[in-house]
This record gives sequence, structure tokens and C-alpha cells, in this order.
Amino acid sequence: MNLVYNVKDKPSFGKLLVFALQQLLAILAATIAVPAIVGHDLSPAAALFGAGVGTIVYLLFTRFKSPVFLGSSFAFLGSMSAAFAGAVSMQLGYFGLILGSVFAGLVYVVIALVVKFVGTNWIDKVMPAVVIGPTVAIIGLSLAGNAIGDLKGSGWLGILCGLVTLFVTIICSVFGKKIIRMIPFVIGIGAGYILATIFTLTGAAELVDFGKFNNIEWVPHFTFIEALKFDQFNYGTFENMGAYIASIAIAYIPVAFVVFAEHLADHKNISSIIGTDLTKDPGLDKTLLGDGVGSMVGAFFGGAANTTYGESIATVAISGNASTLTILTTAIMAIVASFIGPFATLLSTIPSCVMGGVCIALYGFIAVSGLKMLQKVDLGDNRNLFTASVILVAGVGSFALTIGKITLTAVAVALILGIIVNFVCHLKKDEEKAPATEAPAEEEKASEDEAEEEKTEE
Repeated sequence: MNLVYNVKDKPSFGKLLVFALQQLLAILAATIAVPAIVGHDLSPAAALFGAGVGTIVYLLFTRFKSPVFLGSSFAFLGSMSAAFAGAVSMQLGYFGLILGSVFAGLVYVVIALVVKFVGTNWIDKVMPAVVIGPTVAIIGLSLAGNAIGDLKGSGWLGILCGLVTLFVTIICSVFGKKIIRMIPFVIGIGAGYILATIFTLTGAAELVDFGKFNNIEWVPHFTFIEALKFDQFNYGTFENMGAYIASIAIAYIPVAFVVFAEHLADHKNISSIIGTDLTKDPGLDKTLLGDGVGSMVGAFFGGAANTTYGESIATVAISGNASTLTILTTAIMAIVASFIGPFATLLSTIPSCVMGGVCIALYGFIAVSGLKMLQKVDLGDNRNLFTASVILVAGVGSFALTIGKITLTAVAVALILGIIVNFVCHLKKDEEKAPATEAPAEEEKASEDEAEEEKTEE
């Protein structure tokens, strides 16, 4: 696609701040939602700080060649809950969050080493475009229910606010000029927030929770600080430490392999947007190390392991701004915002219906990006048709599985099924079809021989 700002381009300082704010708004809801869902007094501000620091780590490892923001991963929700469920004390639960993210990060490091010494050809064979394309589409489609649920969750006036947000975003992106076209989400969310505020102040509907300003979190509660509080530790805690560490490993490591698949799909997606294969330059080993170490660092501060965000990729695609300087500024803004209580609180008061409206565009764009990868795939070949069909139906049908404490998301199950189906279908080699394709040539040669014989007879 035509980018306004490419990866190495440097927008002016004023534009940079606005572009970074747009990225921050796109990733905000999901990033702070993870600690809110897990509970146990996890700090949304700390999660925002962890996401910012983790993103900077990622940018350093990828040599500022990949314009992707890392945020709190929903895939590890069950793992994070397991860290607290198996803890003798609350502090040991915080320790488990850090330890679990280290386990998950080490999975990435191991895969990165394999890629470094073996290459990526095996990945291209296991997960070709016919597998990756529908999987990317499923990442977007699997989030569709969240977007519509947020949109409809506050009644008719909430739906109105969400639709106003959506259409203002669309109008700015399609009909806007220059800077307006590049910041449609900032303007769209702003319009939806203003309308929601009007409804709230007039008593028509309680859409904006201004009560959050009564409990402003001025200083983030970092995970490592909570983990170092030994006052509740006792002999029983250390006696059961071995079993606890084993349970954390079991909860985190399998999920890390699932998130690896999403990592690959996201990087194939952003590669198609910027026109550079990031698995080759800077290399999949670099992106994996950036993601893995970024997850460890993010969890050290915010508790949640990080992952690449489809919302960030969609924002790059829609705005046409792939500048990694924008991503760096977003990361710095997230870190600073985590210490500015009123600003962080203001961001958290954006109604879910407003975010639902903008996420219809974001999640839809992720889905369409995946489907675009299928353009060069021969869907007239039943082998490809079956593979894509199984992935799409398994994903849209939310075919998630829970095995003990391990939860395989619908995206993971769809991907695994797709890989298996693709493998089974390609047990029949292309060479077997060769005789069928050569038959017309042989028939043509035979008819030419007959014609020659007729001429000879004449």
C-alpha cells in the first residue's frame, strides 16, 4: 500500500505527538483491560508502563524496522490467574507473574535460536499463505464480538455514540486532507467522547464514569515491588515453592507457543503493509527476541506478558503512517502517562461504547488484511480451499479448547487444524497431476501426426 510515512521517516514533532496519541488510544483499552480482568489489585498504570518499556525493548532488538506496539496479552489471562490461584500469599502471586513471563519469554528465545541457525524455510512450509492468511483474518474476526458487545452494552444512546465515533473516523480517513486523514481515530474518539459526556451531564445516560477521578492512581504499583514484599512469606511458602514453580511453567509455556503463532501472523500482516518481509529483515529471530524479552520486561513492571497488537498494525495500515519513531513516541507517552494520574484516568474514562465503535474499523481491518493474503492463493485447488475453510469456520465458530489449566484460544485451535489439514492435503504431490496436464499436448501431437498421414495419402 502507499504509505505517507515509511518505517524510517521522521514526522515533525507536533505531528509525532498526535500520531503517537492515536496509537496510544488504539492499544489503550486492551492493555489496561488485562489487569482489570485478572484483578488482585493489579495496576492498569503499571501495565501501561510495562507495555511502553516492552515496546522500546522490541524496537531495539528489531533495529527500529518493525512499526508494532506491544501490549498486555489476553492469551495469558488464564496463566496469570493460575499464578495467584497457586500462591500461598498475594506476594508470591506477583512473583509468579514475573516467573511465568520469564518462562514464556524463554520459549521465544529458544525458537529464535532455532530460526537463527536453521532459517525460516521450515516455517514457510508449515505455515504458508493459505494458513497464515485465514489465521490473520480470524484474529480480527474473533475480536468482532468484543467490539459489538462494547458498542451495544450501554443501550441505544451508547450505540449512537459508538456509531458517531465510527462514522467520524471513516469520514476523516476517506474524505479528510493531509493530517486529518492520518489521525482519524483521535478525531473519531474525541467526537464520541464529547457526545457521551453530553449525555452523561444531561442525565440522559451514564456513559462516562467521572467517579474514577476520585481514585486517581498517582504512582503505578509495579509488580516487582509487590513481589519483593516478604512480610507475608512463611516456611510453608518456600516448602511448596518447587510445586508452585512447576505449575507456573505448565500454565505459561504451552500458551507461549500459541502466542508465537499469532506473532508470526502479525508480522506477516505488517510485512504486507510496509512492503518488507520482516521475517527476513531484520529477521524472525530478532522479532522473536524483541517480543520475548519485551514480554519479560513488561511483566516485571506491569505483571502481564506482552504481545504484538493487531490494533497497532491496523492503525498503521489505515493512517498510512509506518514510522517506527511514532511507535517509540507512543511507548514513551505510555510510560509518562502511567505517572500522570489525571491523564491516565482521563484515558480510562473513555466509554466502552466509544471504543467499540472505533474497534469495528480496527478489527475489521485486521480481518481484511488476512483475506488479502489469500489473493495470490489458488483457491481453485481443493487442497487450499479445504485448508482456508477449516481455519475460518473453526475460528469464527470459536472452537477454543481447555485442557487442564491450559486454554487454547479459537485462533490457536484454528491454526493447528489448518496446519494439519494443509499437511494431509499435500500428501498428494503436485507431480501426480502432471500426466493430466500433459495429456492435451500428447493429443495435439497425435492429431498432427494424423493430419500428416492424410496429406501423405493424398
